[in-house]
Amino acid sequence: MSEAVIRIGDLTRVYTMGETEVRALDGISIDVGKGEFVAVMGPSGSGKSTFMNIVGCLDRPTSGHYFLDGVDVSGLDRDARAEIRNAKIGFVFQSFNLLSRTSALENVELPLLYLAKGGMSDREATERARKCLARVGLADRWDHTQAQLSGGQQQRVAIARSLVNDPAILLADEPTGNLDSKTSEEVMAIFQELNEEGRTVVLITHEPDIAEYARRIVSFRDGKIVSDVPVARRRHAARAVAAGGVK
Repeated sequence: MSEAVIRIGDLTRVYTMGETEVRALDGISIDVGKGEFVAVMGPSGSGKSTFMNIVGCLDRPTSGHYFLDGVDVSGLDRDARAEIRNAKIGFVFQSFNLLSRTSALENVELPLLYLAKGGMSDREATERARKCLARVGLADRWDHTQAQLSGGQQQRVAIARSLVNDPAILLADEPTGNLDSKTSEEVMAIFQELNEEGRTVVLITHEPDIAEYARRIVSFRDGKIVSDVPVARRRHAARAVAAGGVK
């Protein structure tokens, strides 16, 4: 495996509900190398959502260690996690999470505002956002609002937004959950292309066919990792899109 961008060791997350303790994660250890494409699966209550929240620095573990791009984020407070999250992680969600009255370009620029544009001028920030929109095939839709975009186009804007800070990982939570099968293929083609360019992608999904676009599938059950295997017969989204034609 290449250098680990995610390194998790003996990690637990325990929630207290009244007098009951729930071990949402129970001593898991996993590495994700730079440039990998990993799908995380599991039934409801398996721990995959808790795993995603910790990997995304939205929560912190009860015990154990989590190194993200070489930084130990296990014990960081909320503000420190927010800084790491904004700098190191690009999020893509099932519900797109776009600002409805804001243009595609302005939505993509938002993460740069949280980082005070990293020393970039307004013009440089706008140019970077435009390049990210072009990367997902929306160069001509930069001024469109959410209401003027299809579901697939909205998810493309969300992917462009996830790229604008040049993050260490892309963390996609059920990114095709609100899309039809054809549009799902188009979106997964983008993730596969980004991975082939060297991007590290962690995909949370409950759909086995979507997981097969990844290179590796990690399955959770009862807070533990029960399997971690390469994809035997990987699906190639671009081929499916080409065969069906892109609208």
